[in-house]
Amino acid sequence: MEYKEVQESGFKYVEVGEGEPLVLLHGLMGELSNWQLTIDAFKEKYRVIVPILPLYELPLITLGVKSLSKYLHSFLKFKELSQVVLVGNSLGGHVGLVFTVAHPEYVKALVLTGSSGLYENAFGGTFPKRGNIDFVREKVEYTFFDPKTATNELVEGVYETVNDRSKVFRILALAKSAIRHNMAKELSKITIPVSLIWGKQDKITPPEVASEFYELLPNAELNWVDECGHAPMMEQPIVFNAFLDKFLNRILLK
Repeated sequence: MEYKEVQESGFKYVEVGEGEPLVLLHGLMGELSNWQLTIDAFKEKYRVIVPILPLYELPLITLGVKSLSKYLHSFLKFKELSQVVLVGNSLGGHVGLVFTVAHPEYVKALVLTGSSGLYENAFGGTFPKRGNIDFVREKVEYTFFDPKTATNELVEGVYETVNDRSKVFRILALAKSAIRHNMAKELSKITIPVSLIWGKQDKITPPEVASEFYELLPNAELNWVDECGHAPMMEQPIVFNAFLDKFLNRILLK
């Protein structure tokens, strides 16, 4: 099912369902479509909200994980939300971590999947070459365990992005910001429940990253998704959703 984006007061987002709020945070190269199957699975039991992070709208000079965290703060205040469950993939997980350290009163629990914040190997060590769709396809396939997950639509979306000079500068700025903003020394401050749902074959944020998060976060669980790369909610949605559902039942419905 396609979900319609709402635009109001400078924010773009999708919102469906009622109940406890789940806020889904997308990564650097993905927006709404990455969460489609998660929205489908949880909209009957929860209020599912996907803010579209302004990766290409914020001033370039301040663009980074901190400015996206500030944007998330403004968005949650606008929606009059508190005690949310944040679910973040890749850069979205990193934004969730920064936000939780800065505003712990807003976050009831955190779910990280393929999150940056400790280490990431973006695009297999090189940035896609502009104008070369085969190279872009190869790098998008690198994100997944099964290359077939890199659909033509997905590849074309990334190809379009990396052929936009303005967007490329912003993506590079965000990637550098994520590398600079290492969270290792701050994770001990996050005492809320955290669920790590991680692809066993993730090459962007490899399994040792998940293990390090698990060691450094005081109240974490670690769930492995086999035959899965950097985006479990896209590549193994049934397994991902089962882990997420079990975690939510434990922390929200007890």
